[in-house]
Amino acid sequence: MARSTVALFIVGFLSLFIAFWTGVVGCWKRSPGNITATAILMLVTCLLSAGAMALWHGVEFYEKEKVVGEEYYQQWPNVLKDYSSIWYDWSYILAWLSVGVSFGSSILFFSAAVCLSKEKRREQQNNVQYIMPVYPQKQQYAYAGYPPPQAYPGPYYHGSQYGPYNY
Repeated sequence: MARSTVALFIVGFLSLFIAFWTGVVGCWKRSPGNITATAILMLVTCLLSAGAMALWHGVEFYEKEKVVGEEYYQQWPNVLKDYSSIWYDWSYILAWLSVGVSFGSSILFFSAAVCLSKEKRREQQNNVQYIMPVYPQKQQYAYAGYPPPQAYPGPYYHGSQYGPYNY
């Protein structure tokens, strides 16, 4: 179980690395899809880190309460149990803080993706007036009062591409 804790942290760091690059690309392109992918990867990072911390607590509980052997807590002499103390230091606090921060960043990335998609939708709705559909005209002459379009009325020369000039 202890090796699984380390493995989950390694996979969590890999997920965080991939999330970093998808986030950079998503912010560069202002793409809601890439930002959503970053949010999902950050949520995966949060879950992997929380799973690693849960396994760490499981290993600690298992070694302290369940496993019986001379090197484990259950078989220690009472003097050793009385004079030993266990406390968690900065790395423990930092590990749980990283779980919370990765969850918070996942929520913020999801919010950013929603804002970007709303912004793109609003921009497309504002630009609809500039998009003119092109449909074929049923009338022969589309505009009254104007002569019909004519092809080039000049002479056509079939011999050379430069016309009648003989250089």
